[in-house]
Amino acid sequence: MIITACRACSGELAEIVSLGQLPLANNYLLPEAATTPESRYPLDLVRCRACSLVQITYTVPPDVLFKDYLYLSSYSTTMLRHAEELVTRVIVTRMLGPNSLVAEVASNDGYLLQNYVRAGVPVLGIEPAANVAEIARGRGVHTVEEFFDAGVATRLRDTHASGADVIHANNVLAHVAELNGFVDGFRVLLADDGVLISESPYLADFLRKVEFDTIYHEHLCYYSLTALTQLFRRHDLEVVDCERLSIHGGSLRIFVRHARVARPSARVTQLLDEEREWGVAEARPYARFAAEIERVKREVITLIRDLRKQGRRVSAYGAAAKGTVMLNVCALGLEDIEFVCDKSPLKQGRVMPGVHVPIVSPDHLEHSGVDYCLLLAWNVADEIRREQAAWESRGGRFIVPSPTVQVLG
Repeated sequence: MIITACRACSGELAEIVSLGQLPLANNYLLPEAATTPESRYPLDLVRCRACSLVQITYTVPPDVLFKDYLYLSSYSTTMLRHAEELVTRVIVTRMLGPNSLVAEVASNDGYLLQNYVRAGVPVLGIEPAANVAEIARGRGVHTVEEFFDAGVATRLRDTHASGADVIHANNVLAHVAELNGFVDGFRVLLADDGVLISESPYLADFLRKVEFDTIYHEHLCYYSLTALTQLFRRHDLEVVDCERLSIHGGSLRIFVRHARVARPSARVTQLLDEEREWGVAEARPYARFAAEIERVKREVITLIRDLRKQGRRVSAYGAAAKGTVMLNVCALGLEDIEFVCDKSPLKQGRVMPGVHVPIVSPDHLEHSGVDYCLLLAWNVADEIRREQAAWESRGGRFIVPSPTVQVLG
């Protein structure tokens, strides 16, 4: 389905950039299935002239995207550490205990909620992917298999009459097609004095760092505080605080409460002012972003192809969705990239969507003899470089694709 009006406010849409027709970024194929043509869908980025929400126009049905999901948060030590630090802080500041309830929407494999379980705080995970929910249950995380919305929230509130003292929603708002029903679900499930803590990749960083490889069909929306504030206010919810984070290339953490008890901090006003200053509601920064995408594409393609002409062997690291986008947009296939390393056993033995480069264990890199490795999972670059220090010590060199191509080491 292609939208013709804003997902949040039904406002008029203005084009930013088109990445063409791409396969689903997380549709990792078994080698024998790679001979069959893959479905490709348009990937066009637009912005709302009314509320400034940046979004893509094509909506792939959620049951197609998430039925057998292969992204597990627990395979990143960076994500695990990030989650543990947040939970430790929230338990103290919200004085949580055995009579509290913490819910997480899109709880994945329980990577965050397991920290509450260890602390004796009751939890409720809400996760649509059956295979991932089963892993979470194995960690003691009570999980229901549902696509969250106001109807699901109402049923859960019937079971948990007081509501959730804390709701986590990390990196999920970007995936939601029916935004208003989803956000209204937060209003229903959140306890009267509760707080919603949500993290999303931050639009300002997305534009400045030219993170075009995070544009894919799962990521329907790209958020500024300006857009988030307006979205939540439609449902009697108010952003009361915000924090900028370095994770995922630059994220925004917001704290949301029922409007009737909300007291927004000065940080909220300050960041809204900053967004107005850099032009969140203007065409200028988005036109610059589109031009920068073309520059990065040229730099990546030129470097990889020049290295191959010199007889250098090139691999890649990170069979992440952003890797699918980078390889497909730059048309880098088997003649350019020998293999892609990834820690997830669920992906190993499969091939990258579209370009069909094989996915192997990171252990393969050290003795592979490749000279260069394109860092597709640049958001965890430090973690990868620590783990592959032996390969680098033998002369291997990592390539960071954006915002400017860099050869490390």
